[in-house]
Amino acid sequence: MTKEIWLNLPVKDVQKSKQFFTEIGFSLNPRFGDNDQQASLFIGEKQFVVMLFPESTFTQFTRNEIPDATKATQILISIDAQSKEDVDSLLDKVVTAGGTIYAKPQDQGWMYGAGFADLDGHRWNVLFMDESKIASE
Repeated sequence: MTKEIWLNLPVKDVQKSKQFFTEIGFSLNPRFGDNDQQASLFIGEKQFVVMLFPESTFTQFTRNEIPDATKATQILISIDAQSKEDVDSLLDKVVTAGGTIYAKPQDQGWMYGAGFADLDGHRWNVLFMDESKIASE
């Protein structure tokens, strides 16, 4: 049976990417090495694991080319926020850490969210969903 799910991302510079993700609120995972060849981080209270690998290492694992994430999107990673204010706060941290906002916050009543790209162009959503409003929409 599955114990965990890990998101493995190819990055150009592990240390710069690690710094970006820790600046936006991810925490280091002490269980795995933290060096130029990999870094492991946790997202959220359930501690979803994100592994960062140099592109050359990543291609050894996948035996596939890596698409240019600034020009093509293969996956959209979504993060659940606890409030609209948390969405806005994370976006501020992303910009300060060197990421970009590709979709400004939108309020759809029951859902409030926006999109950002990390240093390598991988796309992320951050969403607050007020489930009490879903049935009324």
